[in-house]
Amino acid sequence: MTIDKTKTPFADSDISTAHSETQSSTVHTPPESPAETEMVNSLKNHFLIAMPSLTDPYFKNSVVYLCEHDEQGAMGFIINYPVKLTVQELLKSAESISHEPTPPITEPVFLGGPLDMDRGFVLHSPIEDDSQSTLLNEQLMMSNSNLILSSLGTETQPEKYMVALGYSSWDSGQLEEEISNNQWLTVQCEMNIMFNTPINKRWNSSLQQLGVDPSQLSSEIGHA
Repeated sequence: MTIDKTKTPFADSDISTAHSETQSSTVHTPPESPAETEMVNSLKNHFLIAMPSLTDPYFKNSVVYLCEHDEQGAMGFIINYPVKLTVQELLKSAESISHEPTPPITEPVFLGGPLDMDRGFVLHSPIEDDSQSTLLNEQLMMSNSNLILSSLGTETQPEKYMVALGYSSWDSGQLEEEISNNQWLTVQCEMNIMFNTPINKRWNSSLQQLGVDPSQLSSEIGHA
Protein backbone atom coordinates (compact mmCIF):
# COMPACT_ATOMS: atom_id res chain seq x y z
CA MET A 1 0.00 0.00 0.00
CA THR A 2 1.04 3.63 -0.45
CA ILE A 3 1.09 6.13 2.41
CA ASP A 4 0.72 9.90 2.19
CA LYS A 5 4.37 11.01 2.50
CA THR A 6 3.48 14.65 3.17
CA LYS A 7 2.72 13.87 6.81
CA THR A 8 5.40 13.68 9.51
CA PRO A 9 4.20 10.93 11.85
CA PHE A 10 7.27 10.51 14.04
CA ALA A 11 6.61 10.64 17.78
CA ASP A 12 10.30 11.06 18.65
CA SER A 13 11.55 14.51 17.70
CA ASP A 14 15.14 13.25 17.63
CA ILE A 15 14.18 10.74 14.95
CA SER A 16 12.14 13.20 12.95
CA THR A 17 14.80 15.92 12.86
CA ALA A 18 17.61 13.45 12.17
CA HIS A 19 15.77 11.68 9.36
CA SER A 20 17.23 13.54 6.41
CA GLU A 21 20.71 13.59 7.94
CA THR A 22 20.97 9.95 8.99
CA GLN A 23 18.96 7.96 6.48
CA SER A 24 21.91 7.37 4.19
CA SER A 25 24.11 6.26 7.07
CA THR A 26 21.38 4.09 8.54
CA VAL A 27 21.09 2.08 5.33
CA HIS A 28 24.17 0.21 6.43
CA THR A 29 27.01 -0.84 4.21
CA PRO A 30 28.88 -4.11 4.66
CA PRO A 31 31.98 -4.20 6.85
CA GLU A 32 35.19 -3.44 5.00
CA SER A 33 36.38 -7.00 5.54
CA PRO A 34 33.23 -9.16 5.76
CA ALA A 35 35.24 -12.34 5.43
CA GLU A 36 36.84 -11.59 8.80
CA THR A 37 33.48 -11.33 10.58
CA GLU A 38 32.38 -14.71 11.89
CA MET A 39 28.79 -15.69 11.17
CA VAL A 40 26.93 -16.45 14.40
CA ASN A 41 24.10 -18.96 14.60
CA SER A 42 20.91 -17.63 13.04
CA LEU A 43 19.16 -15.08 15.21
CA LYS A 44 15.85 -15.43 13.39
CA ASN A 45 12.97 -15.08 15.88
CA HIS A 46 15.20 -13.25 18.36
CA PHE A 47 15.01 -9.75 19.79
CA LEU A 48 17.90 -7.35 19.31
CA ILE A 49 18.18 -5.14 22.40
CA ALA A 50 20.07 -1.91 21.82
CA MET A 51 23.04 -1.25 24.06
CA PRO A 52 24.03 2.25 25.29
CA SER A 53 26.85 2.29 22.74
CA LEU A 54 24.29 2.31 19.92
CA THR A 55 23.43 5.98 19.46
CA ASP A 56 21.89 5.92 15.96
CA PRO A 57 18.60 7.87 16.44
CA TYR A 58 16.62 5.15 14.68
CA PHE A 59 17.81 2.40 17.03
CA LYS A 60 18.68 4.06 20.36
CA ASN A 61 17.00 2.08 23.19
CA SER A 62 15.21 -0.02 20.60
CA VAL A 63 14.00 -3.61 20.59
CA VAL A 64 14.05 -5.19 17.13
CA TYR A 65 12.27 -8.41 16.22
CA LEU A 66 14.38 -10.31 13.66
CA CYS A 67 12.24 -12.16 11.14
CA GLU A 68 15.19 -13.19 8.94
CA HIS A 69 18.89 -13.81 9.55
CA ASP A 70 21.30 -15.86 7.46
CA GLU A 71 24.58 -15.51 5.58
CA GLN A 72 22.93 -12.95 3.26
CA GLY A 73 22.07 -10.57 6.11
CA ALA A 74 19.15 -9.82 8.43
CA MET A 75 15.74 -8.14 8.43
CA GLY A 76 13.48 -7.08 11.26
CA PHE A 77 11.07 -4.58 12.78
CA ILE A 78 11.48 -2.20 15.71
CA ILE A 79 8.67 -2.98 18.18
CA ASN A 80 8.94 -0.11 20.67
CA TYR A 81 8.94 3.08 18.57
CA PRO A 82 5.36 4.35 18.09
CA VAL A 83 4.80 7.17 15.62
CA LYS A 84 2.26 10.02 15.69
CA LEU A 85 -0.23 8.01 13.69
CA THR A 86 -3.00 5.65 14.72
CA VAL A 87 -3.97 2.54 12.76
CA GLN A 88 -7.24 4.31 11.89
CA GLU A 89 -5.37 7.27 10.38
CA LEU A 90 -3.06 4.93 8.49
CA LEU A 91 -5.97 3.08 6.91
CA LYS A 92 -7.56 6.39 5.94
CA SER A 93 -4.37 7.55 4.21
CA ALA A 94 -3.80 4.27 2.39
CA GLU A 95 -4.73 4.16 -1.26
CA SER A 96 -7.30 1.49 -2.27
CA ILE A 97 -8.56 1.01 1.32
CA SER A 98 -11.97 2.57 1.92
CA HIS A 99 -12.83 0.69 5.10
CA GLU A 100 -13.04 2.94 8.20
CA PRO A 101 -13.47 0.84 11.37
CA THR A 102 -16.07 1.85 13.92
CA PRO A 103 -15.20 2.51 16.68
CA PRO A 104 -11.90 3.96 15.45
CA ILE A 105 -8.73 1.91 16.03
CA THR A 106 -6.63 4.02 18.37
CA GLU A 107 -3.61 1.72 18.63
CA PRO A 108 -0.42 3.40 17.38
CA VAL A 109 1.50 2.56 14.24
CA PHE A 110 5.18 1.72 14.82
CA LEU A 111 8.36 2.77 13.07
CA GLY A 112 9.58 -0.62 11.86
CA GLY A 113 12.84 0.79 10.56
CA PRO A 114 14.42 3.38 8.28
CA LEU A 115 13.86 1.51 4.99
CA ASP A 116 10.69 1.84 2.83
CA MET A 117 8.91 3.97 5.41
CA ASP A 118 6.01 4.56 3.02
CA ARG A 119 5.13 0.84 3.16
CA GLY A 120 2.92 -0.68 5.83
CA PHE A 121 3.59 -4.10 7.39
CA VAL A 122 1.42 -6.10 9.78
CA LEU A 123 2.93 -8.52 12.30
CA HIS A 124 0.06 -10.67 13.49
CA SER A 125 -1.05 -13.90 15.13
CA PRO A 126 -2.02 -16.78 12.81
CA ILE A 127 -5.31 -16.46 10.94
CA GLU A 128 -7.56 -18.87 9.07
CA ASP A 129 -6.96 -17.43 5.60
CA ASP A 130 -3.20 -17.05 5.64
CA SER A 131 -2.70 -16.86 1.89
CA GLN A 132 -1.62 -13.22 2.08
CA SER A 133 0.80 -13.68 4.98
CA THR A 134 4.24 -15.18 5.57
CA LEU A 135 4.69 -17.58 8.47
CA LEU A 136 7.55 -16.40 10.72
CA ASN A 137 7.05 -18.84 13.58
CA GLU A 138 4.21 -20.85 15.12
CA GLN A 139 2.77 -17.75 16.77
CA LEU A 140 3.53 -15.01 14.28
CA MET A 141 2.95 -14.05 10.64
CA MET A 142 3.81 -10.99 8.56
CA SER A 143 1.94 -9.33 5.71
CA ASN A 144 1.90 -6.09 3.73
CA SER A 145 -1.24 -6.92 1.77
CA ASN A 146 -4.29 -4.68 1.60
CA LEU A 147 -6.41 -7.71 2.49
CA ILE A 148 -4.91 -7.98 5.97
CA LEU A 149 -4.92 -4.21 6.51
CA SER A 150 -8.56 -4.03 5.46
CA SER A 151 -9.49 -6.72 7.97
CA LEU A 152 -8.39 -4.59 10.92
CA GLY A 153 -11.37 -3.45 12.93
CA THR A 154 -13.58 -6.23 11.55
CA GLU A 155 -14.56 -9.68 12.76
CA THR A 156 -11.88 -11.26 10.58
CA GLN A 157 -8.93 -9.34 11.98
CA PRO A 158 -6.08 -11.28 13.64
CA GLU A 159 -6.40 -11.73 17.39
CA LYS A 160 -3.07 -9.97 17.95
CA TYR A 161 -1.37 -7.54 15.60
CA MET A 162 0.90 -4.54 15.31
CA VAL A 163 1.28 -2.29 12.26
CA ALA A 164 4.66 -0.86 11.27
CA LEU A 165 5.91 1.57 8.65
CA GLY A 166 9.22 0.52 7.15
CA TYR A 167 11.66 -2.16 8.20
CA SER A 168 15.25 -2.62 9.37
CA SER A 169 17.93 -4.45 7.41
CA TRP A 170 21.58 -5.47 7.74
CA ASP A 171 23.96 -6.58 5.02
CA SER A 172 25.94 -9.82 5.16
CA GLY A 173 28.20 -9.85 8.22
CA GLN A 174 27.11 -6.44 9.43
CA LEU A 175 24.89 -7.52 12.30
CA GLU A 176 27.57 -9.91 13.54
CA GLU A 177 30.05 -7.03 13.54
CA GLU A 178 27.65 -4.78 15.47
CA ILE A 179 27.10 -7.50 18.08
CA SER A 180 30.84 -8.03 18.46
CA ASN A 181 31.19 -4.25 18.89
CA ASN A 182 28.87 -4.34 21.91
CA GLN A 183 25.95 -2.59 20.19
CA TRP A 184 23.31 -5.30 20.72
CA LEU A 185 22.25 -7.96 23.18
CA THR A 186 20.08 -10.75 21.80
CA VAL A 187 17.46 -13.01 23.31
CA GLN A 188 14.78 -15.37 22.03
CA CYS A 189 11.69 -13.37 21.05
CA GLU A 190 8.70 -13.33 23.37
CA MET A 191 5.25 -12.71 21.85
CA ASN A 192 3.93 -11.38 25.15
CA ILE A 193 6.45 -8.55 24.99
CA MET A 194 5.56 -7.77 21.39
CA PHE A 195 1.80 -7.68 21.82
CA ASN A 196 0.93 -7.26 25.50
CA THR A 197 3.72 -5.38 27.26
CA PRO A 198 3.30 -1.58 27.42
CA ILE A 199 5.44 0.04 24.74
CA ASN A 200 7.59 2.02 27.16
CA LYS A 201 8.46 -1.17 29.08
CA ARG A 202 9.44 -3.41 26.17
CA TRP A 203 13.14 -2.54 26.34
CA ASN A 204 13.33 -3.23 30.09
CA SER A 205 11.21 -6.38 29.77
CA SER A 206 13.46 -7.73 27.02
CA LEU A 207 16.52 -7.12 29.19
CA GLN A 208 14.81 -8.92 32.07
CA GLN A 209 14.58 -11.99 29.82
CA LEU A 210 18.40 -12.02 30.08
CA GLY A 211 18.52 -11.14 33.76
CA VAL A 212 20.30 -7.88 32.88
CA ASP A 213 19.81 -4.50 34.52
CA PRO A 214 20.85 -1.20 32.87
CA SER A 215 23.89 -0.76 35.12
CA GLN A 216 25.42 -3.91 33.62
CA LEU A 217 24.96 -2.98 29.99
CA SER A 218 28.27 -1.24 29.37
CA SER A 219 30.15 -4.50 29.94
CA GLU A 220 27.64 -6.96 28.47
CA ILE A 221 28.48 -8.52 25.13
CA GLY A 222 26.89 -11.44 23.33
CA HIS A 223 23.61 -13.23 23.08
CA ALA A 224 21.42 -15.83 24.74
